[in-house]
Amino acid sequence: MTPRQVTPRQVTKVSETTPLSLYVHIPWCIKKCPYCDFNSHEQTDPPWDEYIDALLDDLVKESTHCAGRSVETIFFGGGTPSLMPGDKFRRLMQGISERAPIAAAAEITLEANPGTVDADNFEAYWQAGVNRLSIGAQSFRNKQLESLGRVHRVDAIMKTVLIARSIGFENLNIDIMHSLPNDDEQGCLMDIRQAIKLSTPHISWYELTLEEGTAFARKPPFRPLHEEIINAHEHGVSLLAAEEFSSYEVSAYAKPGFVCRHNLNYWQFGDYIGIGAGAHGKVSEPDGIFRTEKRLNPNSYLKGVKSDDHSMPRRKLTNNDLVTDFVLNAFRLTDGFDETLFESRTGLDISAIKEPLQRAEDKQLIIRRAGRISPTALGSRFLNDLLLLFCD
Repeated sequence: MTPRQVTPRQVTKVSETTPLSLYVHIPWCIKKCPYCDFNSHEQTDPPWDEYIDALLDDLVKESTHCAGRSVETIFFGGGTPSLMPGDKFRRLMQGISERAPIAAAAEITLEANPGTVDADNFEAYWQAGVNRLSIGAQSFRNKQLESLGRVHRVDAIMKTVLIARSIGFENLNIDIMHSLPNDDEQGCLMDIRQAIKLSTPHISWYELTLEEGTAFARKPPFRPLHEEIINAHEHGVSLLAAEEFSSYEVSAYAKPGFVCRHNLNYWQFGDYIGIGAGAHGKVSEPDGIFRTEKRLNPNSYLKGVKSDDHSMPRRKLTNNDLVTDFVLNAFRLTDGFDETLFESRTGLDISAIKEPLQRAEDKQLIIRRAGRISPTALGSRFLNDLLLLFCD
């Protein structure tokens, strides 16, 4: 997308109360899945102690830009964070808490692959402060799991949920995909029904996409027809709604009180520190809003931290960047955003997007009511078309 030119008046300094999150990237997996375009690397024996030291050094460097603000959410993503032994994770969490103020009610999420579950490790994560697990189920059919290159099978998913609940985890997310290789509408719906039966309070449900650079992109598998994909999604959303799952984001469904606060902070253009190989960050400072990006390769990252060469140059966002980045995130939210949120998070007057808002409204892609801007059902369905109006 080519950014439109934005030259509005700056209305205010970005609020110092913008929420702050922390993202910690764990880059290793047992096996690289053919659909995965995340920064993940196969490694049977990761250098945990060296990497934890690097993460903590990275955090110290990043914290200098956050003026002592408290971290309200933490997310351990990957890769496969549940590969980390419990004693190593406790050391990491202790180190984080010593270097950054963590809010008393912080949401702390760890991604877990059912193929790497160990009850003792889960107990250690819980004791260290993790209070939310995101379980990468992907499907509840062994044939589909095999086609996705997953290392686990259905029984491991069930075991993971049982272990998590026995330890005390209540805030659980099940992550599943639809429109899988050699699948059909009924198969897609079978998975979402099974996810609902597990009674986890949060479900992430999204279409398998063939991302550039992945094995699936190089050799695409046979997938359901477009009409089947649309029908499966619409039927699945109805099943979730009937069970009181609210669709608060394009691929996230939650029971009351269980939205993912960390991801919500992304979508509302909040701030976040990113540490670890390939991690991204976005931090508001008195003289502007800056994005950060760490070196992708774990070995390059480890070497770089020691010589302070682990990160790309910090990039200050222009007015065009602010508009584009804000709408790319905020229009993912089913309820959209308030005009005041746009102004407080970007420092720009709402007039910065007056023209594209009008075009979007004319095309019935958004609705504006009492200072709130929300995508319509049509706008959510054709989200890319909506976003392009702000980038032409």
